[in-house]
Amino acid sequence: PMHVFNVTGMTCAHCERAVTQAIQALDPQARVEVDLAAGTVRVEGAPSEQQIRAAIEEEGYQVR
Repeated sequence: PMHVFNVTGMTCAHCERAVTQAIQALDPQARVEVDLAAGTVRVEGAPSEQQIRAAIEEEGYQVR
């Protein structure tokens, strides 16, 4: 399934890597697309919406 999240606080390549790695820790096969300009994270893979949201928030970003 595909999930799309609006995430605030992501500003740079480090943020992009941190979010991507946090989600791929849940599912190494997950496809993660971070759009810093739009403030969105698209995830295609097995983790549930709640798991992904928690992983992003644990990195210090806010999911709207």
